[in-house]
Amino acid sequence: MVEPIRFYDKSSEEVLKLLRVHKNIGLTAEEVQKRRSVYGLNELRQEKKISPLLIFLGQFKSFIIYILLFALAVSVISGEYIDATVILAILLINAVFGFIQEYKAEKAIEELKKLTGLKANVIRSGAIARIDAKELVPGDIILVEEGSKISADCRIIESSLLQVQEASLTGESAPVEKTPDALKGDLVINDQKNMLFAGTIVTRGRAKAVVVKTGMETQIGKIAGMISSVEKEATPLQKKLEVLGKRISLITIIICVLVFTAGIIKDKISLSGGIFNFILASKEWLLTAVSLAVAAVPEGLPAVVTIALAIGTKRMLKRNALVRRLPCVEALGEATVICTDKTGTITRNEMTVRVAYTNAKQFEISGNGYEPKGKITCAGNPIDEQSKLLFKIGVLCNNASLEFDGSEASIIGDPTEAALLVSAEKAGLRHDELLAEWKRIDEKPFDSVRKMMSTVNKDPKTSKEYVFVKGAPEKVLEKCDRIIINNRTARLTPSSRKIILEKNNEFSRKGLRVLGFAYKEYKKGDELEKNLVFVGLQGMIDPPHKEVKESIKRCKEAGIRVIMITGDNRLTAEAIAKEVGIEGKSIEGSEFQKLSEREKIKIIDETNIFARVEPQHKMLIVDLLQKKGEIVAMTGDGVNDAPALKSSDLGIAMGINGTDVTKEASDMILQDDNFASIVNAVEEGRGIYENIKKFVNYLLSSNIAEVLVIFFAILFGWPLPMTAVMLLWLNLVTDGLPALALSVDPNPPNIMKQPPSKKIKGVMGRQMFFQIISVSILITIGTLALFFWSGKQGKGIGYMQTVAFTALIVMELVRLQMIRSGHKLSVFSNKWLIIAVMLSLGLQLLVIYTPLKAFFGTTTLALLDWVMIVGASAVVFVLSMTANALFNKIKQ
Repeated sequence: MVEPIRFYDKSSEEVLKLLRVHKNIGLTAEEVQKRRSVYGLNELRQEKKISPLLIFLGQFKSFIIYILLFALAVSVISGEYIDATVILAILLINAVFGFIQEYKAEKAIEELKKLTGLKANVIRSGAIARIDAKELVPGDIILVEEGSKISADCRIIESSLLQVQEASLTGESAPVEKTPDALKGDLVINDQKNMLFAGTIVTRGRAKAVVVKTGMETQIGKIAGMISSVEKEATPLQKKLEVLGKRISLITIIICVLVFTAGIIKDKISLSGGIFNFILASKEWLLTAVSLAVAAVPEGLPAVVTIALAIGTKRMLKRNALVRRLPCVEALGEATVICTDKTGTITRNEMTVRVAYTNAKQFEISGNGYEPKGKITCAGNPIDEQSKLLFKIGVLCNNASLEFDGSEASIIGDPTEAALLVSAEKAGLRHDELLAEWKRIDEKPFDSVRKMMSTVNKDPKTSKEYVFVKGAPEKVLEKCDRIIINNRTARLTPSSRKIILEKNNEFSRKGLRVLGFAYKEYKKGDELEKNLVFVGLQGMIDPPHKEVKESIKRCKEAGIRVIMITGDNRLTAEAIAKEVGIEGKSIEGSEFQKLSEREKIKIIDETNIFARVEPQHKMLIVDLLQKKGEIVAMTGDGVNDAPALKSSDLGIAMGINGTDVTKEASDMILQDDNFASIVNAVEEGRGIYENIKKFVNYLLSSNIAEVLVIFFAILFGWPLPMTAVMLLWLNLVTDGLPALALSVDPNPPNIMKQPPSKKIKGVMGRQMFFQIISVSILITIGTLALFFWSGKQGKGIGYMQTVAFTALIVMELVRLQMIRSGHKLSVFSNKWLIIAVMLSLGLQLLVIYTPLKAFFGTTTLALLDWVMIVGASAVVFVLSMTANALFNKIKQ
């Protein structure tokens, strides 16, 4: 395998020689054509076309759906067209709901292509031309300046004061200083200071660079490849329902074969008269077995799950979470780990000065972001006038601009310099007035060698000229021989220098970016940056959203682990993690990559802070967590987050600051970019999942009871307690509106105080399994007891079947509140459920007390019959609740 060329560790002359191009002449038109034939256009290829038909057909990929399709076919063949119509409608509703939600998904590569739909200034045949960025080829010489969006990976040849914002690619919040100098070592993207990467933006300076990678070979291209290669796994609920569907189908087939076999044995039907006569003779039992199969199969399950998820998405939207794929709603409710990006997700992506040191005093600065609200205090006391000089220098030695529109602030220029303007506003200095009054006469721009910037400004009152300097504290100190202490200028002694450097180190260990400030009166002929008066330090950081700390606390209470994954440096990551309450060890991406598989598995359990991380590291972290059985939600806003978002169980993008790429690779979008909205969405997701489990509980306990009633009646040699038509009607009345109404049940109290249900391998745990079996048995006993009692009344088989038929419906409706009471929900907490129950009872009354009873074979029930039915239902309720309480006590 050929080792890829590391352009960053070669001099610019070596790179130009490798690419056979002159920096001032560029490529000729003929050479461009040759290279394009080899490398192709500078664009990202789309490997998968979105097919609406495939998305629609994909809604039918479920074992329960396969059972329903079989039940549909059997219903049509046996002439049960009403039930066939209901099943078909359920199938179509399920498919349409899923299709609408997923139609706009899977567009990540299309959005990535937009990043290369740009213009570029290029030198060709010695002349500057402006071309479509897709026309670039390796070897092209490009020119970039402040505001330019880089459209290919390039090696810098020449630069002046160049800074590039790479947050969307690396996750690092501060602009990166760039240089044409060669670099040595095995460097990650963040540290390749002489390279420009496609999709990043120049925030300052200008440069000449040579294109080294285009299209799919760029860093963005590699991310595109990672996104397209990631296959989205089924969500936890999809997997669990698949398992449930297979088990139900197996049990259903066995029971229906047993019922049919028992029936033909009971009626002594044999094949001796020929197959045709056998079918005619066993028609009633065949129809009963098919009806029982339809009753046993939870055909309402896919539709109710889909509708529950759709209703949940509306709830989530009200709480600023836009869901793009329906099944991912419950994945969020089951999430055991949230892997979150730092910049723009936990933090505001707005540099803020937090601390200052001047006049031998340390000042704390409150407030967040670019909003000029906050106080500057020392030991609780407001800042004194003499100490304001530090902040005045921050304004005058500054090229950023800041505009306020109400509570919103917009900046132009370096975010670090914008932070200095805001800190000055908090000190009571109007930055726009200062800049207007203190006219700038000269400027010595920042460069990577001096690591400082200087300006010369005229005092509006005295007309004297002053030099104002800011830069790396140790470099500024080297140019100083005096210092302001206790409101007077004194000689800068070694001990004073040591104190300042220690304070600088103290701030840096807290993850702060620290700048030093100095000044002097300037006279013609003076050396600009010499014999300065040191004034102080300002330390800044990209602060967290104010709601994040409480949200992470709620995650811990809910048993959800929060892991910070960032491209920023380790000290900054640790500082922010400490502030918001993320605990655990920290490690850098390159260090993690070098570990063995066993070491990685161990580290992943102990580490909650990953710094200097690249896209492939994020995917590796997500993959390791998933292999350990975790259900992983991944948040992010930059291009660098997109592959990991797609490979996670639930990808969450930021709606305001998120790139189009990230949004299209995600399952959910936070419309307010607030980590707190994730926790709200988790609560809604858990509520939806609980409602789905309630429906599964209700449906299975009811359907099993129906099967057992028929099975034991045959076993006892009794007449059938219900006809095939009654079974199908029962299925429609109980599995329809009441079950659907469960999907809008309110969230149980303390839902966020419980751990996720990741260790339960099916939809139901032991407790639900016990409830389903115990209640099914109780309902079966109650129904058969009433069937037996009605037989003693001597009113005929029609009356007996009507009693059993109605009793089963009432007991199943009572079962709804049995389930809800286990979640501490009152009878009247869901008005839709009350309406659904009343409608179901109303429909049952129609088939008993109207001419429809002739079609259903029912008879009119007297008051005593209803007393017996309600009494038996009450006994079933009490015994079921008692059994459940005993089970909980034994379990504890």
